Amino acid sequence: STMTGKTQTSNVTNKNDPKSINSRVFIGNLNTAIVKKGDIEAIFAKYGKIVGCSVHKGYAFVQYMSERHARAAVAGENARIIAGQPL
Repeated sequence: STMTGKTQTSNVTNKNDPKSINSRVFIGNLNTAIVKKGDIEAIFAKYGKIVGCSVHKGYAFVQYMSERHARAAVAGENARIIAGQPL
């Protein structure tokens, strides 16, 4: 189904199949008072197609289509400073 404008990613990142676990990125030490779901997606979208993003207090998960994308995101964003805190 195509939606007009921005395509919405799912909030579900906790699927239990092993393939999805390997393509999921944990983002810790996140200032979620400032950084929102859309911000996280904007930062991490350059590594591949995001199929899910869930934001929790102080951390988030990004679910990619493939493990390759998840690895690239971890390599590219580890220790990046966002809202004054290193990821």
